[in-house]
Amino acid sequence: MTEPLSSSDDARPHVRMRPKTDARRIRHGFPWCYANEIVTDRRTKALAPGTLAVLEDENRNPLGLAAVNPASKIIARMIDTDPEAQVDHAWFSDRLRRALALRDRLFDAPFYRLVHAEADGLPGVVIDRFGDTLVIQPNAAWADLRIDLLAAAAAEVTGAQCVIKNASGRARSLEGLDDVSAVVLGTAPLGPVAVPMNGATYMADLMGGQKTGLYYDQRPNHAFAKTLADGARVLDVFSHVGGFGLAALAGGAASALCVDGSAPALELAAQGAAAMEATDRFEARQGDAFDVLTSLGEEGAQFDLVICDPPAFAPARPALDAGLRAYERVARLSAALVAEGGILVLCSCSHAADLEKFRGACLRGIGRAGRRPALIQTSFAGPDHPLLPQLAESGYLKALFFRL
Repeated sequence: MTEPLSSSDDARPHVRMRPKTDARRIRHGFPWCYANEIVTDRRTKALAPGTLAVLEDENRNPLGLAAVNPASKIIARMIDTDPEAQVDHAWFSDRLRRALALRDRLFDAPFYRLVHAEADGLPGVVIDRFGDTLVIQPNAAWADLRIDLLAAAAAEVTGAQCVIKNASGRARSLEGLDDVSAVVLGTAPLGPVAVPMNGATYMADLMGGQKTGLYYDQRPNHAFAKTLADGARVLDVFSHVGGFGLAALAGGAASALCVDGSAPALELAAQGAAAMEATDRFEARQGDAFDVLTSLGEEGAQFDLVICDPPAFAPARPALDAGLRAYERVARLSAALVAEGGILVLCSCSHAADLEKFRGACLRGIGRAGRRPALIQTSFAGPDHPLLPQLAESGYLKALFFRL
């Protein structure tokens, strides 16, 4: 059991940073401490995952309130600069209202990322909004332990009628958490939810789809691709539910071929095309993306706009070299399919591959395909995915638009 949420500072456990560790970065906004930065004595090791504790520097000066998980490499996540803060309904409501106020300024419809973890003051928490339904990913033990409190506050602040807990993803396993998703409040939608975005209609499976059901982070990149799509033959590889392909159809594309390994995702893409009355311009091909790219090359296929938005090939630093080789291969295979003067869009959601490394891999691949690129746009995630400046990992998404 963790300590009661209403307990006083004196009743809370204390955890201390090791000597010669830099506490200034915590004071300046860095959001967590790694296990090798904390004195892990017997009492600290015995704390239950998700326990709230007062974090101290090496001289026992309080730095704030932290959520502790001895089972994680990120052993302490900063929750509040006030070590006496009470993480109750009012506390959650305050954070959520701030997050909602930003989204209300950005969007005129309730379809967006409501909470983007540390940058919105809720470490490890992701909340995507689909109209009257919220999908929460509590990717840290402290939030998972308090999911009912978080869900109730989120429903109250937004007026949502349903809150779903999504327990998929690598981050939860790193925290030692389960993978059991559930409806926390209300009743789940009976089928996919139609999401209007950039003039397209996307169908999001909130209970059985990937992640929360839709990738809102690519919204501005979909929008830019849409401006390039009028009359174009479009290829959208790793398309999921048709992210770039449907946006291109909304922009007047002559045709869009969506490629993905998931048959259910492609079926949702087809439903989205039908909702847009664009079925006659839509085509899907299921299969391994590398195999399909190779086959299209052998067929001599050509497209005016090619987009590749793969999963994270380098989700962590140990996978960086292999991930960069995979990005290079994607660039080589896809560049060969771009018609003269056409556009190639290459994306990465790997935080371990920074912009310079990712761009280098793309340029190597394009060069190996015998093409000459001009980089016309470099872009990132949308403003509902704010970046915490002190945390490079929060700037994970990169999108490069090349004219070949």
